[in-house]
Amino acid sequence: MGVWPYFKLTVASAVMLCLEIWYFNGLVLLAGFLSNPTIELDTMSVCMNYWNWDMQFMLGLSAAASVRVGNELGAGHPRVAKFSVVVVNATSIFISIVFTAIVLIFRVGLSKLFTSDEEVIDAVSNITPLLAISVFLNGIQPILSGVAIGSGWQAVVAYVNLTAYYIISLPIGCVLGFKTSLEVAGIWWGMIIGVILQTATLIILTARTNWSTEVDKAVARVNQSAE
Repeated sequence: MGVWPYFKLTVASAVMLCLEIWYFNGLVLLAGFLSNPTIELDTMSVCMNYWNWDMQFMLGLSAAASVRVGNELGAGHPRVAKFSVVVVNATSIFISIVFTAIVLIFRVGLSKLFTSDEEVIDAVSNITPLLAISVFLNGIQPILSGVAIGSGWQAVVAYVNLTAYYIISLPIGCVLGFKTSLEVAGIWWGMIIGVILQTATLIILTARTNWSTEVDKAVARVNQSAE
């Protein structure tokens, strides 16, 4: 009986993360079906590499937020848990602003780290403003996901990811990418819309959280596990 709650939480965590990771990998696959697949795929791959570099920093902060919030809830400190959410989000937003500025300032130089093809460099430079938006959103979305993990909301976030990315974002990206002249930029716009929807939902969920109630739930789970 004691294993079942942890099993459900583990499955929910896996589904939550896999839905997100598979979506972003799928975008690279979609780029290969555009009218000029070589350039479009190279452009998407270079931008995704930028995005992944930034994501490594944010995943570290996300893990820290998850552990800290979970520990404070288990310790019965609702105000400290809430304060931790504010601090880690403020820190990540500041870091994202710096990374966004780097991407915009060195939009050509960064591309040359990956390719010497002038056509690809120009294509990456054109899509850099969209990449900058994604980098900035990375300062909020992964951190809120970490808070959700620390609070035990994995199942809720899994439904949010499914709706935002697959039901809304993916069709929009396909329409903009294949039915308009935007092509790879259209696919990226679809991704941005999905991230914005997910981030807005997580912000509302976090802002409306009664942390005292979450502490009570955490204590109940701890007591149940102890028994």
